[in-house]
Amino acid sequence: MDGSPPSARPRFELQRWLMHPATRPVWLLVLLLLLWDLAVRIFSIPPYLIPPPAAVVKQLVAEWPMLLQQSLPTLYATLGGFIASAVIGVPIAMWIAYSRTVESFVYPLLVFSQSVPKVAVAPLFVVWFGFGIVPKVIAAFLLGFFPVVVSTVQGFKSVEPDVIDLARSMGANPLKIFLKFRLPQALPAIFSGLKVSVTLAVVGAVVGEFVGANSGIGFVLQRATGTFDLPLMFAALVVLSMMGVLLFLAVEVVERWLMPWHASQRHDLQATA
Repeated sequence: MDGSPPSARPRFELQRWLMHPATRPVWLLVLLLLLWDLAVRIFSIPPYLIPPPAAVVKQLVAEWPMLLQQSLPTLYATLGGFIASAVIGVPIAMWIAYSRTVESFVYPLLVFSQSVPKVAVAPLFVVWFGFGIVPKVIAAFLLGFFPVVVSTVQGFKSVEPDVIDLARSMGANPLKIFLKFRLPQALPAIFSGLKVSVTLAVVGAVVGEFVGANSGIGFVLQRATGTFDLPLMFAALVVLSMMGVLLFLAVEVVERWLMPWHASQRHDLQATA
């Protein structure tokens, strides 16, 4: 028993629910929508420049079946590019972290590749691979690859050499050292890179659809821009943002499942309790 009167308990439960960390982004979103609506009304911004939130919500509800259908090609390209970034990026990062010679050759090339605008090279992928899903997957891969490599290299380099020497002195073979020491130490950095990568992969998929596509959210954005249908454009951006958030949360769920021992997860558990 907490000693509080029965009449105060529902109010306390409501206050605790309102202040729960999971609901705080919702209240921030509501506040931003109110400020958006007030700005449109106070400054008399015409709808062809910035539509009011009510018009965007109305268009989102009206076009939801179409937006949901068009989001599937973008989702497939995003997942393809993200998976390729993880499957290719993590081994390359391990190779770089374990060899200074490889690092001196490969790492500068990776940094150089990021200075090339993806919008500039995306038309080449359409010329080489056509208008299918492959150019979108490649564009998503190119944007999501670099964060995975950088974070993974940093994670494997953060392992203390004294810990490895101690494990070797106790007779641990290289595989056991990797599984028991190197990989657990690098996992937080790897997942940090993956969470950045999955959001950038969404951007990469849309960039590929801008260049050449007849479906996808990028195609919807281009069509809405051509017809000056700003409510549809904002509704497509909302769907695109929701996709990025859900994919980010999916990676975070996998991170919590694989790393319940990490300090950040213990802190979240204590805050929830």
